[in-house]
Amino acid sequence: MAADIAVQPVADRRQTARQMHLWLIGLLVVVSLLSLTSGAADASLVNALTTLSRGEPLSQLERVVLLDVRLPRLLLGIVVGAALAVSGALMQGLFRNPLADPGIVGVSAGASLGAIVAIVLGPLLPTAIAAYFGSALTAVAAFFGAWITMILLYRVSTRQGRTSIATMLLAGIALAALAAAVSGLLIYMADDQQLRDFTFWNLGSLGGTSWLKVWITAPIILGSILLATRLADGLNCLALGEAAARHLGIRTERLKTGTILLTAAATGSAVAVSGGIGFIGIVVPHLLRLANGPDHTTLIPNAALLGASLLIAADIISRTIAAPAELPIGIITAILGAPVFLWILLRRTTLVDL
Repeated sequence: MAADIAVQPVADRRQTARQMHLWLIGLLVVVSLLSLTSGAADASLVNALTTLSRGEPLSQLERVVLLDVRLPRLLLGIVVGAALAVSGALMQGLFRNPLADPGIVGVSAGASLGAIVAIVLGPLLPTAIAAYFGSALTAVAAFFGAWITMILLYRVSTRQGRTSIATMLLAGIALAALAAAVSGLLIYMADDQQLRDFTFWNLGSLGGTSWLKVWITAPIILGSILLATRLADGLNCLALGEAAARHLGIRTERLKTGTILLTAAATGSAVAVSGGIGFIGIVVPHLLRLANGPDHTTLIPNAALLGASLLIAADIISRTIAAPAELPIGIITAILGAPVFLWILLRRTTLVDL
């Protein structure tokens, strides 16, 4: 029976992954152009390029809509989508489980707790501190909430210099439950406006994006993704088991620590500026694994491209389907991602066999 199974050679699989890499770059370019063109405001990218080609200045409307609203929103969507997808790929590689995502270790729950703390307790802060952070207070609190959760997780799951993946998984579930409980208590204390603010934050959105958010977030996320590519060979070896990876010369403890820190940096930054956006981190790397196998040297960059493209496409839908209003982008990713996820589970019944 084994002879009937067609095994794709590694060289062919990597060639297919490189071809997909080019296709994904093209897809990202297409959705980026659509993002700059789509919106409730009457500002055309084609007209703006035509105007610039004639050496004429852009109108005030085109300059504000294209350069100050749509372009930073596009760039932030690219880095956030890439961060969520790459974080999912790292978690799946670390746990050796194709259904893992950053939420499994409580990072998202920690970020949500930080956000609700800022929304509910922010008015109690001294005026000077509140004025210093301004509208960025929620994002800063969410970022530190994600990092504090990850630090606690690492401390709990590490004993005598060795990190237990099983303990990390169980501790992540416990910390996520604890964060959800504290968040529920704060939600109980919140007034109607604070509840509304947290609900919209938790559903995810790229609205209100500014160049400041891009300049702060993009270096952290892009740096995390670049460093993640250096972990690819180690994650490939880790798929054989920790003992086998150590025999192959992989510093497994250093690998696990690096994976955890990079996931915290990328996911924490993404969730801080965009809120809760689900399914990108679990669906994107899993689809790429089905298409090209588990080789992280190609999986990580392809996940970044596909994650960015899908989030930008979801953002286009969210701001055009009910224009001039905007649907939270988390609703769109859930509507698109949940059926795909169910299809994956039904296709691979071994994943759900008990």
